[in-house]
Parts: sequence; structure tokens; C-alpha cells
Amino acid sequence: MTNVNKRPQVIRDLIELATYIAEDNLEASDRFLIAAETTFKQLGKMPGMGKSCQSSHPNLAGVRQQAIKGFKKYLVFYLPSDSGVEILRVIYSGRDIETILDEDLGENNAE
Repeated sequence: MTNVNKRPQVIRDLIELATYIAEDNLEASDRFLIAAETTFKQLGKMPGMGKSCQSSHPNLAGVRQQAIKGFKKYLVFYLPSDSGVEILRVIYSGRDIETILDEDLGENNAE
């Protein structure tokens, strides 16, 4: 069994996104959370299935992305490792993803 490690921010992302989706459709919100967990498990089994993030930021080296099945506007950002994957963030594709990730990963690397 491969390891899927979620950073604390991922839980906050999922709650925020599910709450937003629930404003329009409670059932879709539940489906979103289930689909997100399913996507995380798939990434744990096949870390190479996502695509590499093309970025000039050194903080983003090695980061990959995968859309959540059935919710293609919501992207999972993760780092593959020898033991599985580390889920970094779940972000709506309409946002300034590169800036969000760069700030987030820059902070985490400074600890």
C-alpha cells in the first residue's frame, strides 16, 4: 500500500471548496469530497499519472497536478516520493495557481 500524505492546508482547501460547492448543490459537494479522496488514492498508486507543472519558480520543481475526476476545474497538486505522494494543495483552476503554490511552498520550505 502506498502512502498518501496530506498537508494540513489540503484539509482546509477541501472544506473551503466543498462549502462553496454546497451553496449551489449539497449532493455535488459530497461527490466532490469522495472524488477528491479517490483521486488521492489513485495518485498514491500511480504517482506519475498527473502532469508536471511547468513553472519557472524553483519552489515548484517536481510538483505535479491532476484534476479531480468529475470535477476537472479542481486540481490536486502533489509531490511524488519513494513512499507514495504528498498532497500539497487542492485549488480551483480559475485562481492564480502559480502564485498561490509559490507562496505556500516558499513558506513551508522556510520552516
